[in-house]
Amino acid sequence: MLKERLQKMGILGCITCIVGSVVIVIHAPQEHTPNSVQEIWALATQPDFLIYVAATVSVVLALVLHFEPRCGQTNILVYLGICSLMGSLTVVSIKAIGIAIKLTLDGISQIAYPQTWFFLTVAAVCVVTQLNYLNKALDTFNAAIVSPVYYVMFTTLTIIASAIMFKDWSGQDVSGIASEICGFITVLSGTIILHATREHEQTTAPVGTVTWYVSGDSLKGAEEEHLITIHNSDYYVQ
Repeated sequence: MLKERLQKMGILGCITCIVGSVVIVIHAPQEHTPNSVQEIWALATQPDFLIYVAATVSVVLALVLHFEPRCGQTNILVYLGICSLMGSLTVVSIKAIGIAIKLTLDGISQIAYPQTWFFLTVAAVCVVTQLNYLNKALDTFNAAIVSPVYYVMFTTLTIIASAIMFKDWSGQDVSGIASEICGFITVLSGTIILHATREHEQTTAPVGTVTWYVSGDSLKGAEEEHLITIHNSDYYVQ
C-alpha cells in the first residue's frame, strides 16, 4: 500500500529483531497479576520503579527538547525512543485501568479511588504522546523500518519496566537470564542493521535523467542536474 521496499540488509535486520524478541518473550518469567488498583499503586510507588519512571521522563524530555530539533529527521531512534519509553508507562497504567474496570463490573466500584483517575490520566498523556511521535516517525522514515524497530524497542522497554515493578526476575535461573541477554543483544544488532540500512538509502538516492530530442529522435540522456538552454525553435527538451 505504501509502495516501500527493504533492501536485503533491511530484511535481515527485520528477521534479526523478530528472532531476538521471540527469544526474550519465550524466556521471560511469568508475570505477576495484581488483584486491585491499590496493589498496583503499591508496586508503582516502590523506590526502584520510581527511579525508572524518573529516568524515563528525563530521557523523554531530553529527546524532545534537545535531540528532536537536531537529529529527529535523520535518526529513527529519536522518535521511536520517545514512543517506546512512554509506551512502557502506558502498559502499567492500562493494566491498572483494566483491573479497575473489571472490579467495577463485578460490583466493587473503583471510581472513588484517586489512584484510578491518576492511572487514567497517565495513560491518556502517554497514548497521545506515543501516537504523535509515531506518526512523525512514519511520515519521516520508511514504514518497513519503523514497524520492527518500534516493536523491538517497545517490547524490550515494557519487559524491563515490568521486571522492575513486579520483580519477576528474582526467582529465575541463570540460563534463562543468559538467554534473555542474548535475545536482547540480537535485537540490538537487528536495530543497528535497520538504522544502517536507512542511512545507506539516504546516501544512495537515484539521480533522475532527462532526454534530448531533435526532430523527434532521441539524441542522448543527461543527468537532470545539468541545465541546458536551446535557442533554436526546432529543438525542444522533454
